Amino acid sequence: MQFLLAFIVVGPLLGAAAALLPAPPGLKGKNPHQAVLRHGVTVTGAILLAAIALTLGFDHDHPSKMQATTDISWIPALDVRIHLGIDGISLPLLVMTALLTFLCALYSYFKLPSGPSPKAFVALVLVLESGMLATFAVLDLLLFFLAFEMVLIPMYFLIARWGGDQRQPAAWKFILYTLLGSVVMLLGLLLIGLKSGTFDMVALATDNGRGLTTSVQVIAVLAIGIGLAVKTPMWPLHSWLPDAHTAAPTVGSVLLAGVLLKMGTYGFVRIALPITPDGMRTFAPYLAAFAVVGIIYGSLACLALARKGAKGDLKRLIAYSSVGHMGFVLLGIASMTPTGVNGALFANIAHGLITGLLFFLVGALKDRYGTADLDTLAGATGAALYGRAPRLGGLLAFGAVASLGLPGLAGFWGEMLTMFGAFDPAEGLSRPAFLTFMAIAGVGTLLTAAYLLVVVRRVCMGVPQQQAPEPAQIADVQGYEFAAWTPLVALTVLAGLWPAVLLGLTDPAVQKLLAGGKS
Repeated sequence: MQFLLAFIVVGPLLGAAAALLPAPPGLKGKNPHQAVLRHGVTVTGAILLAAIALTLGFDHDHPSKMQATTDISWIPALDVRIHLGIDGISLPLLVMTALLTFLCALYSYFKLPSGPSPKAFVALVLVLESGMLATFAVLDLLLFFLAFEMVLIPMYFLIARWGGDQRQPAAWKFILYTLLGSVVMLLGLLLIGLKSGTFDMVALATDNGRGLTTSVQVIAVLAIGIGLAVKTPMWPLHSWLPDAHTAAPTVGSVLLAGVLLKMGTYGFVRIALPITPDGMRTFAPYLAAFAVVGIIYGSLACLALARKGAKGDLKRLIAYSSVGHMGFVLLGIASMTPTGVNGALFANIAHGLITGLLFFLVGALKDRYGTADLDTLAGATGAALYGRAPRLGGLLAFGAVASLGLPGLAGFWGEMLTMFGAFDPAEGLSRPAFLTFMAIAGVGTLLTAAYLLVVVRRVCMGVPQQQAPEPAQIADVQGYEFAAWTPLVALTVLAGLWPAVLLGLTDPAVQKLLAGGKS
């Protein structure tokens, strides 16, 4: 188990180094690019298999216990350690990260985005995977910061070199926003480590803030929260996200929405809640207020983009929808209750699966039509997707209804549990305020349903026109697309019908986390 977790974190880095080397004789395939793309699929597939093996070996009877731990002294003077481990909170995120990266590598093998050398593309995706996986596996504050930052450079180059229109400004906006937030976050992490005498996240969570004064906790939460809020992204620190998603290649958008946004909310759960509970309690009402503003703002922005004549980009619309969906996650965390935090973790996974699928689908639409402009997709297309590519249209409708929280699919449980958490927040928080936040979030669910149903009506059904020509057929779902998208569809249905798969892992770990390390 220890070896598996270490391999999952380090393996992609070794694969990235190997990707830059010349392909061995006999493995070059039919063209110079085929070998390195196959290498990317092989490495990410091996990491996914290791993650599945880790899940099978995980002690599901004790998900609150840190397992597969490695603890090696690294910088003795600062008590910084190479400390790895997983519990019921981090395991689902680790597996989802490995799955999404493998599906992106598989998709890229058949549909590589236009840009420079495929070697660089594969190497950057593998470095990105290593940073994402490490973020969910490390148990030292400084290692967490290093892993948190490790993803920035590869994502910057994926957007800047393989992206679409306006990719350079979008890439610069992405990295400047996130770097600025990370500098402030580092100050908060250093404050905790220096005041408590350790950077060990397990020891700090067990101490539950008893070794830190309230003023230190408040300052630390403010600093760390800004860095995490930028990555989440929380309104009003979200403005980098729509540009980055619109410009990024398909696989970049999938990983950005599916994993990178979760790194921010995971930091709130793993660091802010257990280590600085008094500071978190001080800021919880403000966090919840920003969260529900983000829910409404994201939904209204999507409605504006979806209306006829707005020239809205479908990728941009889904990016704004992420602002709203991550608002539900933040609301659950702000409630500081087991119900709310479990809902936030469930919504994290559901959003990763559903939005990953939606960005894959929009990428496929853009490949076929040459644009993701909603007016172009909806206008002068006769029967639109249902008539031109029925399987593609059906999948887009499935992704939309899953995203709006249809009962029986994964998106429902996270939103419902986060609102239940807000209905009865933790002791010391204002219940009338959180009831108000819950009501506003409820309005957000209606707005979410409104804009997603508008998108389905316009793109899948088209705009009825007098004497419209018979719609020309476009390529329906291809074999490689079916292979890349089916796992996301299946897991969305599984998590919706059997939520205990996830909640059985997260609930004991959340209970222990909120109780100060006591089971």
